[in-house]
Amino acid sequence: MRVTKTLEVKLFDPNTHKREKFRETYREFQKALNDAFDSDCGTQSEANDVVVDYDLSGYAKNALKKYVPQLVRDGTQELDDGHPVRFTNEGVRIDHKPQNATEWYVKIPHHEDYHLWCPATINPEQRDWIEAIYNDDAELGEVRMFPRGDEWHLHLTVHREVEDADVSESCTPIGVDIGETALATVCHLDEFGSPTTPKIFSREGSRVRELREEYFTTSRRLQERGSEKLLEKRGDKIWRRIDDIVHTVTRRVVEYAERFEDGVLVLEDLTYLRENMDYGAYMNRRLHGWAYAQIHAQIRYKAEEKGIPAETVNPRDTSKRCHECGEEGSRPHQATFRCTNNDCWVSEFQADVNGATNIARRYLENRRFSTSTRIPDSLDLHGESRQQKTGGDDSVEDGAVASVSSPPSELRSETELTQPQDSPTEGETRPTTFARRCLASHPDAERLETLETDAS
Repeated sequence: MRVTKTLEVKLFDPNTHKREKFRETYREFQKALNDAFDSDCGTQSEANDVVVDYDLSGYAKNALKKYVPQLVRDGTQELDDGHPVRFTNEGVRIDHKPQNATEWYVKIPHHEDYHLWCPATINPEQRDWIEAIYNDDAELGEVRMFPRGDEWHLHLTVHREVEDADVSESCTPIGVDIGETALATVCHLDEFGSPTTPKIFSREGSRVRELREEYFTTSRRLQERGSEKLLEKRGDKIWRRIDDIVHTVTRRVVEYAERFEDGVLVLEDLTYLRENMDYGAYMNRRLHGWAYAQIHAQIRYKAEEKGIPAETVNPRDTSKRCHECGEEGSRPHQATFRCTNNDCWVSEFQADVNGATNIARRYLENRRFSTSTRIPDSLDLHGESRQQKTGGDDSVEDGAVASVSSPPSELRSETELTQPQDSPTEGETRPTTFARRCLASHPDAERLETLETDAS
């Protein structure tokens, strides 16, 4: 189905020259609008005869030729003061420069053959739509520019084709961990709640780091030479290549989810991630990294296009706790998680897969305490106890594949588990149920423990 949404963008601190040009466009648009309306222009041809001589861009004139006849047909008796300047979609362009402090830029038409580029800030909750426009996965409609106090804002009308995304009761949660070593890691839970067939986009992460280092090295050299224009040209080329990698990775994440009839992509909720909150060195590096919000937004909008639900959970401690026992562990290496619980069968585990598994399980735990849905019987949190390893580490012989339970020997874009990480061995039992493991690592563990006790 076709979905239309209005996005608001704030033009970031335009200089004195640009502010004056915006005011000139705004005043001229009001004059042309009132003149055409007072002339009772009921057709585009009549409106064109009136607005053609005004000092406006062709994009503003074309918007007026559509708008004024509509007002006349609707029987409008009087115009309100201060109408936004309208532009047809051909005149406005969005550009992305992630290497800059302000990463989004908008091209604003002024008059014939003259336009202004201005940095812009966006609503973080609408970033997925902005990313869709930039990647030509959404259609930009009419754009309106208006002042608000001393600030200038844009309203962008955007159209997208999306599929209905309904979460079924018997869903397959797919955790998505966005990180440093790997741009993204996806992993779904099998019927036992075990992490299964993950994909780790580490090779792409390595390539992005190489390109970023190339940019910063080039930047330092060219700045010393005073070659700002050459730096911008080369920098834009490097960052376009990075954007292409991100675009490819996010598309493949959604393709992974398409394998499942009832798949649900589960991401970390960005509203819990605040600049002034300290989640530890690892989470802070991820949060403030250049691509975190970009990858998050692209996955969301591409999933929506395919009709795949994309849900979010509180990310607290998902990278710090063991997915099996909930114990807080350590990170001896970037790609390695080490569980500190001597009674847990997990000793070392691939860190990104551990995080993705915790994200998926937290989603299940949230549904566990939802009044509107229930966990499918195959993932009953009060079901049969899982087994506990009696000794040794999580070696291949004990049911885990070495490429996941130990640090990978080389960077790979994909890692698959051929069998569940904690496949049962006959005769052994685990004291910790799936429910308890989820509960132990949940950010509201005490409240949920109380709810479970009351329910029983």
